Amino acid sequence: MLRIYRHAGDRLVASNGAPPAPPGDGAVWLDLLSPTAAEDRLVEQTLGVSLPTREEMQEIEVSARLYSEAGAEFMTITALANLDSDEPVQTPVTFVLKGPMLATLRHLEPKAFLSFAARAQKANGVACATGEQIMLSLIEALTDRMADALERVGADIDTVSRDVFRSKARQAASLNSGRDLRATLEQIGRNGDLLTKLRESLVSINRLLTYHSTMEVADKKAVKARAKTLHRDVVALSDQSTFLSQKINFLLDATLGLINLEQNQIIKIFSVAAVIFLPPTLVASIYGMNFDYIPELKWMFGYPMALGFMVASALVPYLWFKRRGWL
Repeated sequence: MLRIYRHAGDRLVASNGAPPAPPGDGAVWLDLLSPTAAEDRLVEQTLGVSLPTREEMQEIEVSARLYSEAGAEFMTITALANLDSDEPVQTPVTFVLKGPMLATLRHLEPKAFLSFAARAQKANGVACATGEQIMLSLIEALTDRMADALERVGADIDTVSRDVFRSKARQAASLNSGRDLRATLEQIGRNGDLLTKLRESLVSINRLLTYHSTMEVADKKAVKARAKTLHRDVVALSDQSTFLSQKINFLLDATLGLINLEQNQIIKIFSVAAVIFLPPTLVASIYGMNFDYIPELKWMFGYPMALGFMVASALVPYLWFKRRGWL
């Protein structure tokens, strides 16, 4: 899909023709989403450069992500899509900046692109007169989305922390604390995975801002000032993600320690029970059945009663352990 945006007055105007309308007449942003070969060729002819393939976008070398070619800047970051779901995914996004025009290439749809496009098409929504302004605004929108995700992770971690370090009375009131701790481990793992993805994305954005601020641009002073502001925001978010990652590791160690304590407590109970029943077992082993008179031998229901006692002796401990959450 190719979306073409032209600057008109103080906003962007979208042209979604089929086939796409040729760029020109004020086109400043060419937005490619899982493009066809024809759309790729159209943008390449317009900019006079070759767009990277999907495989090239996924390379992790800095030299393959940040470079200049034929008077154009190629900058690839790792963005996050589906941040509002339980399964956020990483996707590379390439910015190609040449003169006043910007081309973006991606294969998934981060919500930040849609929200920015909606705001940019409103009067006085965002700065969008040039491709460079659009790129910085997109990066700002992506950063805002990641900041919201970090806030949710922080609130979730606080909830987990209160649950892990709750009072003994509340722990005793829980009839299935072992199952709760397993759910806590899963929750910690999901948050840790999201934090890893967020940190990787923030690092890639930081590299892009540093690279672009060193390039010769038309309005270098204004670009540097805005890039510096974005850079401060990214650094602050990176520090926050590092802090949350450390807290995640602490909670993981604490949860595993609580699980070990519970298991040790259960083994302790089993050991005490074995010691308690050891003397009666010893006495029964020595004196059992060594009597001349055993009334149950000739009792009609003696054998079914013995079977019932066997079943009860196995069932009662099982139900008790199940109720305590030890099984």
